[in-house]
Order: sequence, then C-alpha cells, then structure tokens
Amino acid sequence: MERIAVITSGGDAPGMNAAIRAVVRTAIYNNIKIFGVKLGFNGLIHSEFQEMDVASVGDIVHRGGTILRTARCDQFNSEEGLKMALEVIENYEIEGVVIIGGDGSFRGAKDLSRLGVPAVGIPATIDNDIGCTDFSIGFDTAVNTALDAINKIRDTITSHGRANIVEVMGRDAGDIALYAGVAGGAENIIVPELPFDIDEICADLNDGKERGKLSHIILLAEGVGHADKSNRAERLSEKIEAKTGIETRATILGHIQRGGNPSMFDRILASRMGAHAVDLLSKGIGNRVVCLVDNKIIDKDIEEALSIEKKFDMELYELSKILSI
Repeated sequence: MERIAVITSGGDAPGMNAAIRAVVRTAIYNNIKIFGVKLGFNGLIHSEFQEMDVASVGDIVHRGGTILRTARCDQFNSEEGLKMALEVIENYEIEGVVIIGGDGSFRGAKDLSRLGVPAVGIPATIDNDIGCTDFSIGFDTAVNTALDAINKIRDTITSHGRANIVEVMGRDAGDIALYAGVAGGAENIIVPELPFDIDEICADLNDGKERGKLSHIILLAEGVGHADKSNRAERLSEKIEAKTGIETRATILGHIQRGGNPSMFDRILASRMGAHAVDLLSKGIGNRVVCLVDNKIIDKDIEEALSIEKKFDMELYELSKILSI
C-alpha cells in the first residue's frame, strides 16, 4: 500500500495519541503516505483529511485525548453515509484505514472492509469492555486515575470516620471498579455483571465499625442499577447511612477518568498495536482487530472479535472479598 488513513472514533481514551503516533511513524518508516482523518467517521464523510508527517505527531505520546478529535456520526451507519465515505476514500486514493476506538468503531471497520477498503481496528476504551483483547488502550490510565482519587478519599474519610461510595465509569463492564477497588483496598465492589445485596454491605460496615475501622470505601460502577441511573451513588449512600447510622458520602469521578497523561502501560500498548495495524495494511490485510492476548500482540477477524463475549474476572473479584475482611 502507498496511502493509508488513521481515524479515532467513539469516546476518547488516554493513549489514543500514542497509537496515532505509532501508526503515522510506522507508515512513514515503510514509505507509506499517511493521512489523519479529523472528527471520526464524520470527517471521513466530509473530507476532513490532512497528510501527516513525522512532525505531525511530535510531542504527543504523553498527551491524553486525541489530536484528531472524535465525534459521533449516525450518518455513517446508513448505506448512504457509507457510500459518501467510500467516494471520499477513492478521491484521496486511500488504500487502507486504521480505526482506533471501541466496538462501534470496529463495526465501521467491518463495513469499510465489506466495501473493499481494508480496515484494521485498534481497541481503545477506558471501560475495557472488548472481549477479544485482555486490555484496551486507556484502561490502565483510567484505573490509576480512579486509584489516585480513592487514596485521597481514604485520607479524608478516615479523619471523619465515614464511608464513601466512589462511582467510576463502566456502563456495561465493571473492570475499572474491580481493578481500582482491589488496588485501593476497597471494602466492597459493585459491578453490573453481578447482583449485590445492600444488607451485606451494611453488615460489612457495621462489622468494621465494631473493630474500630475508621474508613470504608465502596466502589460502584456507573452501569449498576435501574434504567434511571441519575444520582445512583447519592441514593445508595442515603440508604446505607439510614440502615447503619454511619455517615456515608458519595463521590462521582465522571469524565476525569478519560483525561490525563497515559500510563507507561498504555503508551507501550498503543505503540505496539499501532505498529501492528500498519504492518497488516502494508501486506494488504484488512477486516482485522489488533488484540493483546497473554501479553502478545495478535490480530483477529472483525466478525470473530465482535462475537467474543467480555468475561468478568471472577477470580480477582473473589480475591477482593477475601482481602477486604
């Protein structure tokens, strides 16, 4: 291939810039012209292209967000939108596309490959909810952001003898809550994958209080609860305080988890995945997703990748219960 493009799509994740950098520089190293597409699939439809060089990705490996920016594009999901994107791709003589994002982005990659444009997906989402890869770009950084908050919250609630519910991101997957909870010594972890019993949580609080414990952290994934998820942490804290008499506060971390400098792990993961994606396209191979499995970079067919169910780590969850006694 002589001309390829790179896109970031869906929610931003720390490490996307490191992936862009790896794609751009690996392409240039292999004498392939590389174009950045701004604003995701929306930019693909509306010709938001810029040719990139080595300097285009200088000083970005450590930056959060995405220099190409991202936006939702319902139009791309229609045959008309796909046809418009294909025309733009043909006009720019693009022979392959790297798409950095989550499941929705991979469906876009699958559609492009179906239309004859080889496309490779790179998993980047802080939720770590993509089943084909052990870890997605951005997850490690988000967990460390949550962990830093937990450490600070622990300091203040210990001073006051309180409990605190820390709500983290994770609409359909509880990995941020699980990993940050284990690393932060949380007493309870509530995730969408498993039911929870508020009475058991209250019993844990009361047992801790009787032993002289001065703090209690409860990690709550945002996807837990009924359809109306507004103020879920506050509502739960009020119920727990009413049942136990222990002052219970709620802290919602929100989008702070998406920002910040990517961790060492995410920078290296993004670099490895970006380079692998370009290697695939340079051989004319598309319709693939790059994955990390057992610390090895591999690739899978997009259909297979999308069909793999994300497995919750029950072993780590059980360990969290043992360690929180």
